[in-house]
Formats: sequence, structure tokens, C-alpha cells
Amino acid sequence: MFLPEPIALSASGPATQLFPLGDAAVVVQFGERIDLASHLAIQALNAHLAQQPFAGLRECVPAFTTLTVYYDPWLVSAQGRYPPYDRVCDLLRQRLRHPAAPAAAATAAALVEIPVCYGGTLGPDLAEVARHTGLAPAEVIARHAAPTYLVHLLGFAPGFPYLGGLDARLATPRRAEPRLLVPAGAVGIAGTQTGIYSLPTPGGWQLIGRTPLRLFDPAADP
Repeated sequence: MFLPEPIALSASGPATQLFPLGDAAVVVQFGERIDLASHLAIQALNAHLAQQPFAGLRECVPAFTTLTVYYDPWLVSAQGRYPPYDRVCDLLRQRLRHPAAPAAAATAAALVEIPVCYGGTLGPDLAEVARHTGLAPAEVIARHAAPTYLVHLLGFAPGFPYLGGLDARLATPRRAEPRLLVPAGAVGIAGTQTGIYSLPTPGGWQLIGRTPLRLFDPAADP
């Protein structure tokens, strides 16, 4: 049985833990807060592994507070006498003790402007968000459009961005009854998060607007 092993990332960074996910992955958890410090630490380690992969590395999947590192146990075990999990944890410890500069990961980000039409048939839940928050619909729109958001991760559908930086006054619970179909481009709020539906899918977020931009194109060349 493997137990999470705390590792200090830095004196000022989030506390870090490693634990297994099945027999071919290690989850690196950077604290429990969804914030900029955790995001930068995740992106720094992700960039470091992309630039200098270890033998047997398959894929890294970043999330809100974790980076899941998938590996090939056979290829990893061929590198030494230690069990694959222990070997990968040791390699990750070395990277965590000497992380890439967070600024390097941050500078790789691009600023993308998303045009949004708010309210009406394109934002059918704008009135509900206004009622819940006690704000006028125009103020909900102004507060939602004002921030520069940070994309923490993509999911639950391809290209769906989970955005950090929502004005705390706009926090609104999900709908009691999810919709069977939410159109692509719909902009929603769920709790303290905001995001954009990249594909037509079921969904329970409060829809306040829609963008004409196509966030996910399976035929596009990355």
C-alpha cells in the first residue's frame, strides 16, 4: 500500500504530495487551493517534463491542483532495479527540488479575447444570476466581462476551458435541473467558476451569454 508522501516544493510554494493512480501513473498534488501559485507550479513541472522527459514517460495531464504523470512500467523498470513507481517518484522528486522557473511557464501563455453576447435567448439564465447575486443584469455583465481569466485546465469535453478569476459576487449554484443540450459557445457560471461550452453537450451551468467563436475543431491542425 502506498501512502501520499509530502514533499516541500519551496519555502513559498504549495505543499506537494505524490501518490499512485493505478500501476502506471503518479499524481503530483500541489496543495488543495485553486490559485495562481498552484497553477504556476503545475505548469512549471509540466513544461520541465515536456522539455526533458524521462525514459518511459507517456503523458502528463494538468488539472486544478494536480499533474498526473503517466508512464510505461516496463520501460521505467528497464532503467534500474527499483520498482517503476518508486523510480518515477524519485525522478519527480528531483524535478520538484529543482523546478523550472514559474515565470517561464507563465510567459508561454497567450492572451485570447472572447467576444460574448449576453442575455436574451443567448443567455437565458442571466436573470437568475442577477436575482441570486442581488445585482442588476447590466452589472452582472460588466463584472463578468471585466477580468482577465486564467485557463486552469480543459475538460469535461474537448476544448472546454475552466476559467479562474470570476468576480466573487457572481458566484451562483448550478441549475437544479441540467439542460439536456447546451449549445457550443454558451458561457456559463457554476459556483465560483465560469467556462465556455466547446461542444453541444448536456450541462447544468447557469448560461449568461454565448460566443460565436469555435473553441474546438477536431479537423484543425494543432
